Amino acid sequence: MREVFQQELRDVQDRLVEIAGLVADAIDNATTAFNESNVALAESVIADDDKIDAAANELDELAIEILARQNPVARDLRIVVSALRISASLERMGDIARHIAQLSRYRFPEKVVPKSLRPTFKSMGELDVQIARKLTELLETQDVDIAEHIRNEDDKVDELHLSVFDQVLAETWNGAASDTVDATLASRYHERFADHAVSIAKKVQYLATGDWTPVED
Repeated sequence: MREVFQQELRDVQDRLVEIAGLVADAIDNATTAFNESNVALAESVIADDDKIDAAANELDELAIEILARQNPVARDLRIVVSALRISASLERMGDIARHIAQLSRYRFPEKVVPKSLRPTFKSMGELDVQIARKLTELLETQDVDIAEHIRNEDDKVDELHLSVFDQVLAETWNGAASDTVDATLASRYHERFADHAVSIAKKVQYLATGDWTPVED
Protein backbone atom coordinates (compact mmCIF):
# COMPACT_ATOMS: atom_id res chain seq x y z
CA MET A 1 0.00 0.00 0.00
CA ARG A 2 2.85 2.37 0.80
CA GLU A 3 4.36 1.84 -2.64
CA VAL A 4 1.02 2.59 -4.26
CA PHE A 5 0.69 5.74 -2.17
CA GLN A 6 4.14 6.98 -3.17
CA GLN A 7 3.28 6.38 -6.82
CA GLU A 8 0.14 8.45 -6.38
CA LEU A 9 2.19 11.28 -4.92
CA ARG A 10 4.54 11.09 -7.90
CA ASP A 11 1.51 11.22 -10.17
CA VAL A 12 0.38 14.38 -8.42
CA GLN A 13 3.78 15.98 -9.02
CA ASP A 14 3.82 14.89 -12.66
CA ARG A 15 0.40 16.42 -13.21
CA LEU A 16 1.48 19.70 -11.64
CA VAL A 17 4.45 19.81 -14.01
CA GLU A 18 2.16 19.09 -16.95
CA ILE A 19 -0.26 21.89 -16.02
CA ALA A 20 2.63 24.30 -15.47
CA GLY A 21 3.87 23.48 -18.96
CA LEU A 22 0.44 24.26 -20.41
CA VAL A 23 0.40 27.55 -18.53
CA ALA A 24 3.88 28.45 -19.80
CA ASP A 25 2.77 27.81 -23.38
CA ALA A 26 -0.38 29.87 -22.78
CA ILE A 27 1.46 32.94 -21.49
CA ASP A 28 4.06 32.63 -24.24
CA ASN A 29 1.38 32.63 -26.92
CA ALA A 30 -0.76 35.24 -25.14
CA THR A 31 2.05 37.78 -24.82
CA THR A 32 3.09 37.19 -28.42
CA ALA A 33 -0.50 37.75 -29.54
CA PHE A 34 -0.67 40.87 -27.36
CA ASN A 35 2.53 42.41 -28.67
CA GLU A 36 2.05 41.44 -32.32
CA SER A 37 -1.75 41.81 -32.55
CA ASN A 38 -2.00 38.18 -33.68
CA VAL A 39 -5.69 37.38 -33.39
CA ALA A 40 -5.34 33.74 -34.50
CA LEU A 41 -2.83 33.09 -31.73
CA ALA A 42 -5.06 34.91 -29.25
CA GLU A 43 -8.00 32.70 -30.21
CA SER A 44 -5.91 29.58 -29.68
CA VAL A 45 -4.95 30.72 -26.15
CA ILE A 46 -8.57 31.41 -25.30
CA ALA A 47 -9.69 28.01 -26.61
CA ASP A 48 -6.86 26.10 -24.93
CA ASP A 49 -7.67 27.49 -21.49
CA ASP A 50 -10.27 24.73 -21.18
CA LYS A 51 -7.42 22.19 -21.25
CA ILE A 52 -5.75 23.87 -18.29
CA ASP A 53 -9.02 23.97 -16.38
CA ALA A 54 -9.72 20.31 -17.09
CA ALA A 55 -6.23 19.23 -16.07
CA ALA A 56 -6.47 21.22 -12.83
CA ASN A 57 -9.87 19.71 -12.04
CA GLU A 58 -8.56 16.19 -12.64
CA LEU A 59 -5.60 16.85 -10.34
CA ASP A 60 -7.90 18.19 -7.64
CA GLU A 61 -10.06 15.07 -7.86
CA LEU A 62 -6.98 12.86 -7.53
CA ALA A 63 -5.72 14.82 -4.53
CA ILE A 64 -9.10 14.64 -2.80
CA GLU A 65 -9.27 10.90 -3.50
CA ILE A 66 -5.81 10.47 -1.94
CA LEU A 67 -6.90 12.38 1.14
CA ALA A 68 -9.98 10.21 1.48
CA ARG A 69 -8.34 6.82 0.89
CA GLN A 70 -4.82 7.20 2.26
CA ASN A 71 -5.39 9.55 5.21
CA PRO A 72 -1.87 11.02 4.83
CA VAL A 73 -0.08 12.70 7.73
CA ALA A 74 2.92 14.97 8.27
CA ARG A 75 4.88 15.80 5.09
CA ASP A 76 2.71 13.61 2.86
CA LEU A 77 -0.35 15.56 3.96
CA ARG A 78 1.42 18.86 3.25
CA ILE A 79 2.32 17.63 -0.22
CA VAL A 80 -1.28 16.80 -1.11
CA VAL A 81 -2.73 19.97 0.38
CA SER A 82 -0.04 22.09 -1.30
CA ALA A 83 -0.84 20.40 -4.61
CA LEU A 84 -4.45 21.55 -4.30
CA ARG A 85 -3.34 25.12 -3.63
CA ILE A 86 -0.73 25.09 -6.38
CA SER A 87 -3.28 23.70 -8.82
CA ALA A 88 -5.61 26.61 -8.03
CA SER A 89 -2.81 29.13 -8.66
CA LEU A 90 -1.86 27.48 -11.95
CA GLU A 91 -5.48 27.53 -13.07
CA ARG A 92 -5.63 31.22 -12.26
CA MET A 93 -2.42 31.85 -14.21
CA GLY A 94 -4.05 30.17 -17.19
CA ASP A 95 -7.04 32.49 -16.79
CA ILE A 96 -4.73 35.51 -16.75
CA ALA A 97 -3.05 34.36 -19.96
CA ARG A 98 -6.53 34.08 -21.47
CA HIS A 99 -7.38 37.62 -20.35
CA ILE A 100 -4.23 38.98 -22.01
CA ALA A 101 -5.18 37.15 -25.20
CA GLN A 102 -8.72 38.53 -25.00
CA LEU A 103 -7.40 42.08 -24.89
CA SER A 104 -5.51 41.37 -28.10
CA ARG A 105 -8.64 39.97 -29.72
CA TYR A 106 -10.82 42.90 -28.63
CA ARG A 107 -8.47 45.50 -30.11
CA PHE A 108 -7.61 43.65 -33.32
CA PRO A 109 -6.45 44.79 -35.86
CA GLU A 110 -4.99 47.57 -33.67
CA LYS A 111 -2.39 46.88 -31.01
CA VAL A 112 -3.58 47.04 -27.44
CA VAL A 113 -1.29 49.76 -26.08
CA PRO A 114 0.20 52.93 -27.58
CA LYS A 115 3.62 52.81 -29.17
CA SER A 116 5.31 54.49 -26.20
CA LEU A 117 4.38 51.58 -23.90
CA ARG A 118 5.11 48.68 -26.23
CA PRO A 119 8.75 48.15 -25.18
CA THR A 120 7.63 47.97 -21.54
CA PHE A 121 4.97 45.37 -22.26
CA LYS A 122 7.35 43.39 -24.44
CA SER A 123 9.76 43.20 -21.49
CA MET A 124 6.99 42.27 -19.06
CA GLY A 125 5.80 39.54 -21.38
CA GLU A 126 9.28 38.11 -21.77
CA LEU A 127 9.74 38.06 -17.99
CA ASP A 128 6.39 36.34 -17.47
CA VAL A 129 7.34 33.65 -19.97
CA GLN A 130 10.72 33.13 -18.32
CA ILE A 131 9.06 32.89 -14.91
CA ALA A 132 6.53 30.36 -16.19
CA ARG A 133 9.24 28.18 -17.74
CA LYS A 134 11.27 28.34 -14.54
CA LEU A 135 8.18 27.45 -12.53
CA THR A 136 7.73 24.29 -14.57
CA GLU A 137 11.35 23.40 -13.87
CA LEU A 138 10.90 24.14 -10.17
CA LEU A 139 7.88 21.85 -9.86
CA GLU A 140 9.84 19.09 -11.56
CA THR A 141 13.07 19.43 -9.57
CA GLN A 142 12.15 21.29 -6.34
CA ASP A 143 15.44 23.16 -6.72
CA VAL A 144 15.14 26.04 -4.23
CA ASP A 145 17.61 28.15 -6.22
CA ILE A 146 15.00 28.30 -8.97
CA ALA A 147 12.43 29.56 -6.47
CA GLU A 148 14.74 32.42 -5.57
CA HIS A 149 15.28 33.21 -9.27
CA ILE A 150 11.52 33.45 -9.78
CA ARG A 151 11.22 35.91 -6.90
CA ASN A 152 13.99 38.07 -8.35
CA GLU A 153 12.35 38.11 -11.79
CA ASP A 154 9.05 39.04 -10.17
CA ASP A 155 10.73 42.15 -8.73
CA LYS A 156 11.57 43.21 -12.28
CA VAL A 157 7.95 42.71 -13.36
CA ASP A 158 6.80 44.84 -10.41
CA GLU A 159 9.14 47.65 -11.46
CA LEU A 160 7.81 47.60 -15.01
CA HIS A 161 4.24 47.49 -13.70
CA LEU A 162 4.86 50.63 -11.66
CA SER A 163 6.47 52.32 -14.64
CA VAL A 164 3.28 51.82 -16.65
CA PHE A 165 1.28 53.65 -13.98
CA ASP A 166 3.88 56.41 -13.89
CA GLN A 167 3.47 56.91 -17.64
CA VAL A 168 -0.32 56.87 -17.82
CA LEU A 169 -0.60 59.24 -14.84
CA ALA A 170 2.00 61.68 -16.15
CA GLU A 171 0.93 65.09 -17.46
CA THR A 172 2.54 64.24 -20.78
CA TRP A 173 0.26 61.21 -21.29
CA ASN A 174 -2.03 61.88 -24.25
CA GLY A 175 -3.60 58.46 -24.72
CA ALA A 176 -7.35 58.05 -25.06
CA ALA A 177 -9.42 56.78 -22.15
CA SER A 178 -9.50 53.32 -23.73
CA ASP A 179 -5.69 53.35 -23.97
CA THR A 180 -5.42 54.16 -20.27
CA VAL A 181 -7.83 51.40 -19.30
CA ASP A 182 -6.18 48.83 -21.56
CA ALA A 183 -2.67 49.69 -20.37
CA THR A 184 -3.48 49.58 -16.66
CA LEU A 185 -5.51 46.39 -17.01
CA ALA A 186 -2.89 44.62 -19.11
CA SER A 187 -0.13 45.69 -16.75
CA ARG A 188 -2.08 44.33 -13.80
CA TYR A 189 -2.55 41.00 -15.58
CA HIS A 190 1.19 40.69 -16.24
CA GLU A 191 1.99 41.60 -12.64
CA ARG A 192 -0.55 39.18 -11.12
CA PHE A 193 0.68 36.34 -13.32
CA ALA A 194 4.15 36.69 -11.84
CA ASP A 195 2.73 37.05 -8.33
CA HIS A 196 0.97 33.69 -8.60
CA ALA A 197 4.25 32.12 -9.70
CA VAL A 198 5.97 33.52 -6.62
CA SER A 199 3.21 32.15 -4.42
CA ILE A 200 3.74 28.68 -5.89
CA ALA A 201 7.52 29.02 -5.58
CA LYS A 202 7.21 29.75 -1.88
CA LYS A 203 5.04 26.68 -1.35
CA VAL A 204 7.56 24.47 -3.14
CA GLN A 205 10.39 26.06 -1.19
CA TYR A 206 8.56 25.26 2.04
CA LEU A 207 8.03 21.63 1.05
CA ALA A 208 11.70 21.28 0.15
CA THR A 209 13.22 23.03 3.18
CA GLY A 210 10.56 23.33 5.88
CA ASP A 211 11.09 27.10 5.94
CA TRP A 212 8.08 29.28 5.22
CA THR A 213 8.18 32.86 3.97
CA PRO A 214 4.80 34.60 4.07
CA VAL A 215 3.42 35.59 0.66
CA GLU A 216 3.28 39.36 0.25
CA ASP A 217 0.49 40.94 -1.77
